[in-house]
This record gives sequence, structure tokens and C-alpha cells, in this order.
Amino acid sequence: MSSTVFLRPLVLEDANVSCQWRNNPEIWKFTGFVPDVPITKDIEQKWITDVLKKTDQKRFAICLIETGKYIGNVQLLKITRRSAEFHLFIGESEYWGRGIGKEATRLMMDFAFLELGLEHVILQVDKENLAAIAIYKKHGFVEVEIENQRNVMRVIRENYLNNHSNYLV
Repeated sequence: MSSTVFLRPLVLEDANVSCQWRNNPEIWKFTGFVPDVPITKDIEQKWITDVLKKTDQKRFAICLIETGKYIGNVQLLKITRRSAEFHLFIGESEYWGRGIGKEATRLMMDFAFLELGLEHVILQVDKENLAAIAIYKKHGFVEVEIENQRNVMRVIRENYLNNHSNYLV
């Protein structure tokens, strides 16, 4: 499988770009995050500093292999020995619809199941975000309930690994 992106840990310098995304209503539409005040670079740097200290989270930047450009975030939150909650967004709209979300999801699920040894991963996705739902289903996620206009989906390690065994070598 050809790769176009890689994941790396968030760094403080990412605030220069990510604060712009967090102020973008097009992104709020699907993430559910609406800031109370405009997010400045300083606010974003403090947020990055705070989240990097948390031991029950793994947050990564999505970057293009070809240029290293930072284009989105992917994270596992509420990590326990068995499970975590998955979140993803592509902040750079020029990369929407180009398969980046699918690839970043695969990289993060590989990390969740192969590195962390989790048994299952859950996520919530806006029920109107049909492209994301289709991506998640391709990775073995199934809908388990609808909560506040959001689909709750889950993937079990065994199902994910069985669906992706052709390139997990």
C-alpha cells in the first residue's frame, strides 16, 4: 500500500497552523468543537502543552510524506488497557476528499492495535459526515448507537486485523 502521509507527535510549533483550523467554522461543522473565543497562537500553544502531559492520550500530527506539511490531527483519547476513543480531522481543506483520512485512520488503528494492544476503539461521527462514516466502515467500524445526532461506532481488534492482514507483515 502506497503511503502519502505519516504521523508524528504534536509539537508547540504546530500551534501556528492549528489555531487557524480551530477558528474555521467549516471544521466545526463535523468536529463538534465551537470555541467560546477566538483561538490565538498562545491559547493553542498552552493547549498543546497541556494535552502532551496527559498519559491517557496519544495525539499526532498528520503530515505529507513528500513535503512534511502538517495538514491535520489524529488522536486516541481516554486510553485504558483495553480501549480508546478515536478522533481525526484534516485541517487543510485542499486535502479533503483525497484519501488522507482513510490513510491516517489506518495508521492510527495500526498503532492502537499493534503497538498499544488495545481490544477495541470507539468513535463518534456526525451522522451527516457520510464520507467519514464510509472510511470508518472500510476499517471495520460498525455503528453501535446514535447519540445527539452523532453515530457511535466501534471496531474490535480481531475484525480490524482480519480486514487488513494483506499489508500487516
